[in-house]
This record gives sequence, structure tokens and C-alpha cells, in this order.
Amino acid sequence: MRRREFSALLFLAATGRPHATSAQTSPRISRIAVLMPYGEGEVSDRTRSAFEKSLRDLGWIDGRNVRIEYRLAGGDFGRLRSLAKEAVKLDPDVIVALNTPLVAAVLDETRSISVVFGLVSDPVGSGFAQSYARPGGNATGFAYGGSGLASKWLELLKEISPAIARVAVLFNPDAAPGGGAYYLHPIEAAAPSFAITPIAAPVRNPGEIARVIAGLEGQPPSGLIVTADYFVGIQRELIITLAARHRVAAIYSWREIGGGLMSYSQDEPPGPQLAA
Repeated sequence: MRRREFSALLFLAATGRPHATSAQTSPRISRIAVLMPYGEGEVSDRTRSAFEKSLRDLGWIDGRNVRIEYRLAGGDFGRLRSLAKEAVKLDPDVIVALNTPLVAAVLDETRSISVVFGLVSDPVGSGFAQSYARPGGNATGFAYGGSGLASKWLELLKEISPAIARVAVLFNPDAAPGGGAYYLHPIEAAAPSFAITPIAAPVRNPGEIARVIAGLEGQPPSGLIVTADYFVGIQRELIITLAARHRVAAIYSWREIGGGLMSYSQDEPPGPQLAA
């Protein structure tokens, strides 16, 4: 089942309301608060369109039997807590929060309203769920198991450029699960088997991103792993542009971050960037 379809089903489960024909005849209008880390633009529009289409397919029509309230952070980490407070004040049937920082902010505000999360790397380690089998509490959703791909990311980098000897792991410690450790530690454990030295690269602003990537140019040949957190996702165009400019081979944890753009390795002609 596709992610968007399951999100809609999770909403139905969380509200406990009937679907399809039964929903269409219900006089009650349910309310969903949707919190996204992005600003207005293509990513938000695609997410909104897919979510609303899946709800319509199940008989839930925005403005008819459900009201959807969107709140966008616009890439501003400082706005997450205020958005969470605002969502709780709406008293919705369910809150949909798309990533780890947003879910953490919402759960700080409520343990009674149902919460559905979209892409959380470590829901158990982050305290959102008691276990995968029995989440407990008021939150459920999707777990993105990116850390298990650590050795594959390194293997792909070696395929891009066999001479790679060091790899920077890019993350925002304020946004990444475990402050970055969730991805960094498995990469550090796997790196010796590929004769690669891992480099922790915490970044909090575009200037720090530029310094990290510029520092990878030259010898020894270096690669870049861009982990899954909303900050580096928002900075994806800058990261991809800089990786190309400095001829740094890069792997991205999401297709949405790296897909469709170009990358360069140290010793090979330009080729497509890989998105793991």
C-alpha cells in the first residue's frame, strides 16, 4: 500500500469514524490538523494534493465531511513549537505531523489527541511509541528505517568512485533523530569494511553546509552522505549544487532530496546522483 493511502487509513483509524458511503451521510464534520516543515511550494503542494486525494478516495471530502487545517513551518525550526500549540488549540480529531521534530513538539503539547506521523526515523528511540508491535500512547505512523542502509550507502559511494577514502555524514543535530547518532553510528560501524574514514558533519545553517562540502574537495577523494532530517531536506538544492561544484560524490537518504539532479565524482565524468 502506498504511503499516502496508508496515511488516509490511519486518519480513519485514529478518528474511529466510518468511511466511504457512511462518511458521506454523517452530519458531523471531522477536523484534521496537518503540520508540515516546508513552506509554500512544490513539495507542500504535492503532499497536500496526495493526502486530499487519498481521503477523497475513501469518501472524505474537505469542506463537506472533514475540514483540513494546514500549518507550515517554512523551514523555520523555531516555529515548530508554536505550530504544535496552535494545532492542539484547534482541538482536531487527529493531528498529522510529518517528521521527528514536529511529532516531538506535538507530543509535548498533547497526549490525548491522536497523532499520525509521516516520516519518523526512530519512533521508539524518540519516545513516540513503546514498540513497533504495540505503539501504545496516542501516536502511530510510518518508521523510516534509513539507518539499516548504512553499509549500502557506503557501497554505492565506492561504486561511484572506488578511490573514495573518507565520507562526511551531513546532519542537523537539532533535527536529526538522536542528534544525528541514529545514522552516524551505523555508518561509523560499517565504514572500516570499505576502507573509508567517516567524518561527522553537523550543520545548522547554509554557511556550515558550504564549509563542509568545500572541505571535501581534493585529496584524498571524498564522498558525502546526506541523512534524513528536515533541515538538510529543505537545503537540498544548495547541497546538490555544492556537491556538483566541488565534484563530491553524494548519496541521499530520500529520492526527493537527490532525485533528478546531477552529481560529479572526483575521477569520473558527470553522472546522475544516486538517491538511496
